Amino acid sequence: MTRRQIERRRDGSYRLRLSPPERELLRTLPAELEVLLDEPGNPDLRRLFPHAYEDADAQDEYARLMGDDLLDSRSLALKTIRETAESDRLTAGQAESWLTGLNALRLVLGTRLDVREEEQPVRVDPSDPRAFDWSVYYYLSFLQEQLVEAMAGAL
Repeated sequence: MTRRQIERRRDGSYRLRLSPPERELLRTLPAELEVLLDEPGNPDLRRLFPHAYEDADAQDEYARLMGDDLLDSRSLALKTIRETAESDRLTAGQAESWLTGLNALRLVLGTRLDVREEEQPVRVDPSDPRAFDWSVYYYLSFLQEQLVEAMAGAL
């Protein structure tokens, strides 16, 4: 049985049990994505900002109205992860930001890996040049699942 790395506490905060390498990863990954967010045409961001409308004019209007808000919320979430990666506890608001940020990281990494729900490898082949990226993708998925389960306990 795997030890829970994120647990909801009675006071509404969330306890983090992360190793030093995990904390280091969670400090560095958000910074890497923050750099990509400054490249609006980057194809790795396509799942992070999916089209809301098929109609080009409606999509352009949506992007004009909501684009900055979406970018700002993701940037704030990534900053929160980066700044709280060393913490042992998260507030409820920080936990929500982590959920948003972890999802953003997974979406971008999944785009790079061309993840498709029906085709995900069960095991990571160490000889695969993308083995590290796959491992990080699976780790972020695991951590996101832990957080969702901890948050669901509050409902």
